[in-house]
Amino acid sequence: MTKAIITVVGKDAVGIMAKVCTYLADNQVNILDITQTIVDGFFNMMMIVDVTDTQKTFEQVSNELTEIGKSIGVQTKIQLEEIFNQMHRI
Repeated sequence: MTKAIITVVGKDAVGIMAKVCTYLADNQVNILDITQTIVDGFFNMMMIVDVTDTQKTFEQVSNELTEIGKSIGVQTKIQLEEIFNQMHRI
């Protein structure tokens, strides 16, 4: 299994979660865990996903998620789990 971390941050609006989740489903990216909060009008979501079955390269998924984020006014970022863990080691 190849896990990745997706973060989505920005001003809250209708359809953010739907747009991101639809993209993931359409590209065979399985959501393993998800957390979402809205604080004072700001949307924050973190997902752990399995990218094993997607037919796209990781770079394609990353670029397309970035474009989706721009189209709905949020920042999206995806990182492979091993890179995320290395960046957040104490």
